[in-house]
Amino acid sequence: MLDVDMSNMRDKKILLVDDEVDILNLLETVLKKEGFNNIHKATLGSEAIKICEKNPPDLIVLDIMLPDIDGFEVCRRLREFTLVPIIFLSAKDEDVDKLLGLGIGGDDYITKPFSPKEVAFRIKAHFRRNEYFNLKSQCHQKRTIRFGDIEIDEEKAEVRKKNEPVVLTLKEYNLLLYLAQNPNKILSKSQILDKVWGNDFEGYDNTLMVHIRHLRQKLEDDPANPKYIITVKGLGYKLVVEDN
Repeated sequence: MLDVDMSNMRDKKILLVDDEVDILNLLETVLKKEGFNNIHKATLGSEAIKICEKNPPDLIVLDIMLPDIDGFEVCRRLREFTLVPIIFLSAKDEDVDKLLGLGIGGDDYITKPFSPKEVAFRIKAHFRRNEYFNLKSQCHQKRTIRFGDIEIDEEKAEVRKKNEPVVLTLKEYNLLLYLAQNPNKILSKSQILDKVWGNDFEGYDNTLMVHIRHLRQKLEDDPANPKYIITVKGLGYKLVVEDN
């Protein structure tokens, strides 16, 4: 059993982005009570981007409805240079908005009105999963996993296709790594969500489907007819690796 130490949580830099100052102050107060001391705030999307360009935070809570640049566009621009986890806040509860948020690189989605305690819970869950994967990699010999024209360098946490780098979000990388560590095995949706998102994950049901689609788009020659990441109808997913 891996013992995840969250004592360094207080040092994690969290950026809160919302044009409603009352919400920013409320979230800051609750997060500090939960042990987070390194809190930064922004009321504009452009301001958030500048902060991240100078010194990217460890996690961003990002409102979608901003007065200058909407949160989706902020996320797109951030994904050009950072893979920092992003939790969207939105007054919209439409499936299309949730899928869009996850589709452009978001890691989680919380609908307004929300409980500040829930936001703190989600943030802790993200950090806990990241610490778990870091600890797990330290406990096992780091290696390079290869299948077809894909190569995963666990030492550097990098993925290459035909020797060209593939840019993945943290969740996409952890998902791919878990599949690659269990080649040719059918993994159920609940197994994957438990290992990659954590057994306390209460996010949107299609989160996994969106991330699988992104991996196929980035790794498969023909994403519509994947040869690596296969859906086993009614059972789950598996990474197909042919014996060399």
